[in-house]
Amino acid sequence: MKRFARYLGLCGIAVGILLGAGWWSNWRFEHSCDKVILAAASRYGVDPALVKAVVWKESRFDASARGRAGELGLMQLMDSAAQEWAETVGAYPLPEGHLLDPGTNTLAGTWYLRKMLQRYRGTDNPAAFALADYNAGRANVLKWGRGMAATNGAAFLDQIGFPGTRDYVSSVLSRRERYVRDF
Repeated sequence: MKRFARYLGLCGIAVGILLGAGWWSNWRFEHSCDKVILAAASRYGVDPALVKAVVWKESRFDASARGRAGELGLMQLMDSAAQEWAETVGAYPLPEGHLLDPGTNTLAGTWYLRKMLQRYRGTDNPAAFALADYNAGRANVLKWGRGMAATNGAAFLDQIGFPGTRDYVSSVLSRRERYVRDF
């Protein structure tokens, strides 16, 4: 019986070590981009928790992520958005490989996100509208943002016609709340 109790005790210790190592590994991974996120957010005046939530949703912090439609990097940028940013900062044309650099990708993506946030600053929840635009494009946001939904974030969320975009916006906004304490 003593042997069995000792065995259970050792198993408990092993499980605890594995769980602790898993938690630590996940924590390190989730904070691996904080420095570049904070730099980009500071440069463009965007909430770093929002930027981090977008990075989480778009790439799960994988700087080499590639999307099916040609999106690249941490913030899954399309080349057209990246080139627009590059033109404004005097780095045009931006070679595609540069979008896989975490710092460059986060700067370009945060600049683009700020552009979206400014576009909807007359609403009660610019982030909801900006995230829908980031995910589904301006034409869809204009289609969904009619009547009361033109300025009311809750009404707008109800009008989003793509379940994937509605889930995208909700999950990023929820994750943003989690990341507020990181910055």
